[in-house]
Amino acid sequence: MRGGVLLLALASPALTSAALTSAALADPAVPVFSEETATAGLATSFEGEWEYMVGGGVATFDCSGDGFPELFLSGGTAPSALYLNRSTTGGALAFETTEALALDAVLGAYPLDIDSDGAMDLVVLRQGRNALMRGLGDCQFKDATASWGFDGGDAWSTAFAAIWERGQTWPTLAIGNYIDRKEEAFPWGSCTDNWLHRPGGDRFAAPIPLTPSFCALSMIFTDWNRSGHPSLRVSNDREYYKAGQEQMWHLEPGQPPRLYTEKNDGWKRLRIWGMGIASADVTLDGYPDFFLTSMADNKLQVLKDAASGKPDYADIAFKSGVTAHRPYAGGDERPSTAWHPQFADVNNDAVLDLFIAKGNVAKMPDFAANDPNNLLLGTGTGTFVEAGDTAGVDSMAISRGAQVVDLNLDGALDLVVVNRWAQAQVWRQTGDLAGNWVQVRLQQPGANRDAIGAVIEIRHDDKIERHEITSGGGHASGSNGWLHFGLGASAKADLRVLWPDGTEGDWLTLAAQGFHILAPGQPPQAWTPDR
Repeated sequence: MRGGVLLLALASPALTSAALTSAALADPAVPVFSEETATAGLATSFEGEWEYMVGGGVATFDCSGDGFPELFLSGGTAPSALYLNRSTTGGALAFETTEALALDAVLGAYPLDIDSDGAMDLVVLRQGRNALMRGLGDCQFKDATASWGFDGGDAWSTAFAAIWERGQTWPTLAIGNYIDRKEEAFPWGSCTDNWLHRPGGDRFAAPIPLTPSFCALSMIFTDWNRSGHPSLRVSNDREYYKAGQEQMWHLEPGQPPRLYTEKNDGWKRLRIWGMGIASADVTLDGYPDFFLTSMADNKLQVLKDAASGKPDYADIAFKSGVTAHRPYAGGDERPSTAWHPQFADVNNDAVLDLFIAKGNVAKMPDFAANDPNNLLLGTGTGTFVEAGDTAGVDSMAISRGAQVVDLNLDGALDLVVVNRWAQAQVWRQTGDLAGNWVQVRLQQPGANRDAIGAVIEIRHDDKIERHEITSGGGHASGSNGWLHFGLGASAKADLRVLWPDGTEGDWLTLAAQGFHILAPGQPPQAWTPDR
């Protein structure tokens, strides 16, 4: 399936994006966050011993229909929890608990409208049987695992990704599995197979094992070469595999999945303690770049030569200032352990920033115990600068999954992080931002209502920044909702949409500081929060 393309052009007669870059981004504005965990009403922690050393995700999505994102927090051996968003626009964060999704043994979750009925569903990764929870509206859910023909298995599931393949009305789901709890030789070399669940009519067919598998902790579908055929990229934890490496799978319509190899495809062997994947066009070359979290060995991979057609990547983490391999605060000089990564424009200056959740696996003596989360601000020159401490998000808790998301719909991104053996934390962005913003949602009739696999392109003068709309990646944490873009000094945005069926929409002009719903063949629909 060729994803839809959204072209977002920054328009500003007073200040070009080049001028904004040189002026503001040499010293990027530091956003200010205030922790509101206690007053917001969050009271969930990710509990459990060795079977819960990985995972610990959060899902954000609107199940109430009011546009505000709810929070689903995984609890491990403690109950998971769905928190209804009761915040007011621009106000303090407020959430109300509900028993709708109080599941046990939850490691992570990803929102996805599987049956395309307009009510958000939830893919729940568990220690044991995974579950597909069908949304019924008004934040009510029903277990549809059996009725949808989905084999939940009995594994230690830690990664997820979804895509609609060409001609299909149901998505293809990829599930990443970790070590075998029952293996006598545990833990070394006991990685279990990942699964590919393709549709079979109006339900899922039997899962296809992705052999070999090397203890996946993150996966994402990506059209890495802009061929129109997304591939499945998998990040693996080298702690538990033998002779393994990072992986990518061909996914061609009607064909069995096929592993990229060095001999046949030019895929180069890479071994890391792979924890999470974040994808964005950081280099503005028109192709997705990949940030891979690990233990003291984080990577920022860029395609060396797109014209070659080979998935051969160079690591530019060091020269970009995003190695994030040791703590920058807290006095602990041992190596860091990185989990959930996410690109987002947190200061609305039209340049991407990078958040990384950090935390020791447990009490590993060779790695930092005081390991604060990173907030790396893009400078517009290809480099990033650390601002986690000055922004106020440098928590020393043992963090895992996270989401950078606008929780109170004021145009400023907020932050929620799940912690192991400690309460999840939430921060509201409370500082004044000079930059403008726009938020959009794509809605199309029929299958794949939220246009998963779409590409959003932002034009900065003669440069185009591309964003793939994905379901997957991160570390056990997913989001579905408003797509946020910082606009810097621009007061409006010009955009067009190429929908998955190839239909090109007309060029549109949208005002900044607003929410807009876009549908094929329809004028943009302005939307305003009502509280």
